[in-house]
Amino acid sequence: MQLSKNAQTVLEKRYLRKEEGRVVETPEDMLRRVSQNIASVEVDVYGKTEEEAKQIEEEFFSVMDRMEFVPNSPTLMNAGRELQQLSACFVLPIEDSMESIFETIKNAALIHKSGGGTGFSFTNIRPRNDQVLTTGGVASGPISFMKVFNAATDAVKQGGTRRGANMGILRVDHPDIMDFITCKKDSHEVTNFNISVGITEEFMEAVENDGEYDLLNPRTKEKVGTLKARKVFDTIVDMAWENGEPGIIFLDRMNRNNPTPHVGEIESTNPCGEQPLLPYESCNLGSINLSCMLCETDGKPEFDYDYFRKTIRTAVHFLDNVIDANRYPLPMIEEMTKGNRKIGLGVMGFADLLIKLGIPYNSDRAVYLAEKIMKFMDEESKIKSAELAEERGVFPNFSGSIYDNSQGLRLRHATTTTIAPTGTISIIAGVSSGVEPLFAVSYTRTVMDNDKLIEVHPLFEEIARKEGFFKQELVEKISEEGTVKGIPEIPKNIQELFVTAHDISPEWHIKMQSAFQEHTDNAVSKTVNFNRGATKEDVAQVYLLAYESGCKGVTVYRDGSRESQVLSTGQAEKAGKEKDLPYQLDLTPRPRPQVTIGVTEKVRIGCGNLYVSVNSDEYGLCEVFTTPGRHGGCASQSEATSRLVSIALRSGVPVDVIVEQLKGIRCPACLRREGINVASCPDAIGRAIKKYMEIEEKGTLQAEEKVAKLLNDPKHNNPSRSELENMRSCPDCGNAIQFESGCVTCANCGYSKCG
Repeated sequence: MQLSKNAQTVLEKRYLRKEEGRVVETPEDMLRRVSQNIASVEVDVYGKTEEEAKQIEEEFFSVMDRMEFVPNSPTLMNAGRELQQLSACFVLPIEDSMESIFETIKNAALIHKSGGGTGFSFTNIRPRNDQVLTTGGVASGPISFMKVFNAATDAVKQGGTRRGANMGILRVDHPDIMDFITCKKDSHEVTNFNISVGITEEFMEAVENDGEYDLLNPRTKEKVGTLKARKVFDTIVDMAWENGEPGIIFLDRMNRNNPTPHVGEIESTNPCGEQPLLPYESCNLGSINLSCMLCETDGKPEFDYDYFRKTIRTAVHFLDNVIDANRYPLPMIEEMTKGNRKIGLGVMGFADLLIKLGIPYNSDRAVYLAEKIMKFMDEESKIKSAELAEERGVFPNFSGSIYDNSQGLRLRHATTTTIAPTGTISIIAGVSSGVEPLFAVSYTRTVMDNDKLIEVHPLFEEIARKEGFFKQELVEKISEEGTVKGIPEIPKNIQELFVTAHDISPEWHIKMQSAFQEHTDNAVSKTVNFNRGATKEDVAQVYLLAYESGCKGVTVYRDGSRESQVLSTGQAEKAGKEKDLPYQLDLTPRPRPQVTIGVTEKVRIGCGNLYVSVNSDEYGLCEVFTTPGRHGGCASQSEATSRLVSIALRSGVPVDVIVEQLKGIRCPACLRREGINVASCPDAIGRAIKKYMEIEEKGTLQAEEKVAKLLNDPKHNNPSRSELENMRSCPDCGNAIQFESGCVTCANCGYSKCG
């Protein structure tokens, strides 16, 4: 395997097996573990010989080792390990009763614990102020319960590999729809959810005709009012323009393509919206790296459909085995998933493929190629599915499905194709994400000791060197501009080839999404990117165009709309004096600074030594780090405490309040050993903060003045104060993040959050 530094970092941090915090698995070991586990199904379930299984294992290993096909993250993380939970996402039903709501919360917690994301429809919950017959009271409505789900997600850790993510959907004809559309106006609410409005055909017709539509009480199924469709639509647009949400999902369209309508109705999708699922279904995804599917004819690159066919067949076989190898978090999920055996084979590296072929992303040639490739993959995946059905049988719910007719294929899978975001697996493969355009041609990455490393797209560097215009100064200029567009040193045809997401007009984004959707069973995860100056009318046009173009949903993101906006300079009291802070007093944390100065104190604790670092930036105390000594200690607990303290400090919580909460917390390991002057690790952290503040008050540190001086020193090449205030940085490594397919992704360390 040839892996980039970013890929190696992501694998070590999130995928490779660890023992006592130490990585004990190589990337090749991981792929061998996965291929052995998935191929073992051949013997355990289908009665093949060990020799036959070994041959299939080698086929699986080779296609992953060459990064031609990569399964979804849980399969890489968990196959062949104790957890053995291989699905990325699930949909759980919510009925209109307290028992159902809290049963679903429990089930969601079990799924999040196992590393999966969840989708929910809150449509069945009766509206706010509706009658509660059992108590004579009034209902609190679906939004209040969304907040309960959100809090439960916060409470569940996922082993440090995947964070809990949810999709929340409400039908547009629910009486509480306006509250739902605006529920994320406060950026601190429902932070673990992506939200989408479930759009009906009736609603879209009313929008087009500037008419009204009916609101229905889900408890009684009766009409309880009407709304002007255009007013609701405009509110959706307003909120999407402000912060990128809600998205819209065309529910009626999804159900028209539901392969098993006799089993149930599609109410929700996975967190990124590309996988419509029935209640209790799970998704099983993997993606083919299109940039590998090339051959040469007369010295020119061409798409290799024969090799693509071979890869598709291997990938479908792999994903079918995953369904049997999977250990499901709930019996109902296993029953429904094995009943329909849905798989979602998708693609990544599409933008890289276009560059290698010399085709601009925003061109008719690119759209034509997208549709041709997807049509080929959809057809070939079903041919392989039919072959597996001959050998292993059709999916159990085949009778009554849309395929159950004399001319239809007898398939092993109810669906075979999905276009997923591929946020972290595309980093591992070293290619562009999903079917998205390039996010950047060059960007700046922060490494150890706050050094800056400028990364450049390898295909751009290769072409620029070949054409003779590559210079380090040019790369630095591109990283500052964020695009090659309009840079005179770069030939016009190269500028057109290396277009980024913000260079492309929204219409081309939709054209590309529609081209892939045409031949995709499920849906296409894609973000329509707008520059900061885009208008609300621009957003409205994209929503209407997505509807007219046959898309099943759409997500938009206007550059900077999710950043912490500094509307005013707050005032806070600290160390007996008032200080200007680059955030409001609404507890929105300012970004982690690029430069800090502080002290590190060695503290004896019950299980060895603890090193506590307390740091300041130009605005005051900003973070705490802890490192246990060689004899160990509660590393995860002290790290968690430090992170929470750091966020609190950067949110304006008074230092004395934090210290008061930490001091005196007791730990038996500290209390039963003589000579220990602290009661616990949190107590040690609180004491270190207090000591630091006492030193700073005496004027011996002058940390803030030193930091301010460093920031104004050109040799450090650090961002200005205003840039710090608006920085979009990764909470794990501090590097820049990007918004794609409804997710936040860090290209440096693989941090990903959907919601």
